[in-house]
Amino acid sequence: MVRPMSLRAQLLLLQMAIVLVTVIGTGVVASWLQEQQLRNAYRDRMIAVAQSVATLPSIIDALGKPDPASTIQPIAEVVRKASNVTYIVVANDKGIRYSHPNPDLIGEHVSTDPSTALSGHMYVGTQTGTLGTSWRVKVPIFGAKHAVIGVVSVGVLEADLRSEYLGNSVLLFITIGVAAILGVIGAAWVSTVIRKRIYGLEPEEIAGLLEEREALLHGVREGIVAVDEHGRIALINDAAARLLEIDQPADLVGMRPADVLDAELARFLASDDAEQSFILSGERVLLARRDVAKTGDRPVGTIAILRDNTELHALLRDLDGAHGLAEGLRAQAHGFANQLHVISGLLELGHVDEAVAFIARVGNGGTLTSVSSSSGIADLEISALLLVKQTQAKELGIAISIDPASTLSPLAAGPVTDALRNDLLIVIGNLLDNAIEACQHGGHISISIVEQQPHPKHREILVRVTDDGPGIPSALRGKVFAPGYSSKPAPSGLQATGRGIGLALVKRIAERHGGSVEVSDNPDLGATFTVRLVSADFVAADRSALHARRPS
Repeated sequence: MVRPMSLRAQLLLLQMAIVLVTVIGTGVVASWLQEQQLRNAYRDRMIAVAQSVATLPSIIDALGKPDPASTIQPIAEVVRKASNVTYIVVANDKGIRYSHPNPDLIGEHVSTDPSTALSGHMYVGTQTGTLGTSWRVKVPIFGAKHAVIGVVSVGVLEADLRSEYLGNSVLLFITIGVAAILGVIGAAWVSTVIRKRIYGLEPEEIAGLLEEREALLHGVREGIVAVDEHGRIALINDAAARLLEIDQPADLVGMRPADVLDAELARFLASDDAEQSFILSGERVLLARRDVAKTGDRPVGTIAILRDNTELHALLRDLDGAHGLAEGLRAQAHGFANQLHVISGLLELGHVDEAVAFIARVGNGGTLTSVSSSSGIADLEISALLLVKQTQAKELGIAISIDPASTLSPLAAGPVTDALRNDLLIVIGNLLDNAIEACQHGGHISISIVEQQPHPKHREILVRVTDDGPGIPSALRGKVFAPGYSSKPAPSGLQATGRGIGLALVKRIAERHGGSVEVSDNPDLGATFTVRLVSADFVAADRSALHARRPS
């Protein structure tokens, strides 16, 4: 099996190819431009020399004499040496030479066609003559009446041009070579730097790590929300999207948490609190922990780890109720034992009539019969919750009474009614828990549950809880429904599930049902909480109406 080329080798070869192509291409273009400049310079020089010779009066006059060469040859040679050209040839209108670097060729016919110059036009080009191939210029010599009487040819050998070009190009070629070497060294250095930056990993290893990272982040049950050092969302994994009820988490990347997340979670991400905290997102109770992400010693962002605590919160609330019920049953059993002792004593003393009267007086049962069937609350689960809360409150010396005018028909089984029943249990349980905590020994709590139908297709359930506690000051009534706000210290122990969640959850449930929650003063002392739930018909309602996304 052929081992694939390493990333460093690929980068080095690719950069070397780019550097060499760029440097060589630039060198070729520069060399061509230099050659063109050299030729243009010689062309301009040869044109100037040819025209100056063609206009010399001594040259023009000599062409009309019997021995033109004796005058023209010395002049042409002086000009040729002074102008650094290979040759200057002067010929008459018949093409007979009168000057030439080789005196033996004077008097002979020129070796190249002079017709262009003899026709009155200048010629510039490469031709091969007696001295070899040369870059030459031919211009006409005009006599009287502007008639062409001769031609002047000035040229430079191509070999001399090439030699001068190569001599001038040595520095260019050296520069190109040095640039290529530096480019290769730079490419090798860049490859090394890039390899260090990616910790010496190959592309397939990077792809594997990325796949593992995605699998780990999106496979864990805990929600993860990462915010970069600029305060923008960098990552939301699948668990966090589910907990926060986000449909397209990828769309939130690059946005600020305050713009797209619950305000409480956004504040938690922006805070410096590194301890665990309970926050309310929608109607979920989340246990959040905040950590600072670092690269080496440099902070690069913030990570919030979210865990769904809704079920635990409900279980602990039920555990509190069961604990209260057990305490009530214990108290009731203790009371029954005492009553049995009284009955036994009366019978042993022979007071049968008094024993019968005592049984008639206390025979209506204990705390579990305190919810009378005449209260109008016919749903068994709601009644059971009220029984538990009454028992729990009685142990604390607090009485809970149910308004006799309460009416709540049994909720039929089904997804819609089950969801409504669960919401009612949460609302009633939280309101009673808060009322019990607000009251002191000897306090009294009243609860009223009324089912109404103001519209043929809609029903309303009004839950009103009144206590005789210290009440809620007017200035704080807008805060009691805010997530995390509580005027009571958090309890210690395993059952501590955070404070400031119950009333916020009640408000969100009411709003989801299209209702409201209000707090007002009790005419005597304390506070009254009124919750209104609006629902479509409990049997035929669309489930999506009850499970709509949390209000924005």
